[in-house]
Amino acid sequence: MSAPLYEIFALRYAHLAERNQGSNLIFPDDHEAPMPLDFFVWVIKGANEEAGGRVIMLDTGFDAESAARRNRSWIRSPIAALSSIGVKPEDVQDVVLSHLHWDHAGHWHELPNAKFHVQDAEMEYATGRCMCHGPMRLPFDVEQVCTAVRFVYAERVKFHNGTGEIAPGVHVHKVGGHSKGQQILTVPTARGNVVLASDAAHFWHNIRRRSPFVLLHSLQDMIEGWVLCEELADSPDHIIPGHDPEVTRRFPKLPTDENTVLLHMNPSA
Repeated sequence: MSAPLYEIFALRYAHLAERNQGSNLIFPDDHEAPMPLDFFVWVIKGANEEAGGRVIMLDTGFDAESAARRNRSWIRSPIAALSSIGVKPEDVQDVVLSHLHWDHAGHWHELPNAKFHVQDAEMEYATGRCMCHGPMRLPFDVEQVCTAVRFVYAERVKFHNGTGEIAPGVHVHKVGGHSKGQQILTVPTARGNVVLASDAAHFWHNIRRRSPFVLLHSLQDMIEGWVLCEELADSPDHIIPGHDPEVTRRFPKLPTDENTVLLHMNPSA
């Protein structure tokens, strides 16, 4: 019997141009060096019979109103972008929330058939005493967090405490670091085991240079998370960062959509 294999698509939906190393890194090499951010959601589709035709999303992005309020350049709705790969919102069976920061956790109501996967530690963090402090709640959106609680009551949230299986061969792993319950996703593909790091590493620069992103819950957990990413991935190019524009330059794009990137294909040299 063959092992389950999946295709992975990165759907780019927003951009932030006006950032540099000084605003992104705790220990920048050059404070003024440009370091823009792209914003993605990721879709995992079963590629063989053993994968069972599963459709999984990692993160759900933010909406146009949030983009305007937080000064991000809006490209398209991440939910509407699903159509570029032939997926309808109702096809999505599972949504993994890497964490509950505002730019990763919108659009819950637009995915009517999905079960949402969250780490225990992240829900505790987003709804607990730490949110009494402005700097700690800044990356969260209260309406998104309230939606998460409502979905718990509607029995549409599955909690994980560490490692858990989402589908055959697809696993979440808690790393913390950027947020208390930050989780990564491992996916077997035809080119090998891919780690979707999301904000465990915003950029390849973070993990390859051991240079942490400026917003974090625990520096120790962030660094240990990089180690786990490297242990789980088949190579450094199998670790996909969460906001790096280099992803769209290094991986093949969908011929019909320049903002959709094929992560199950090999990158360029």
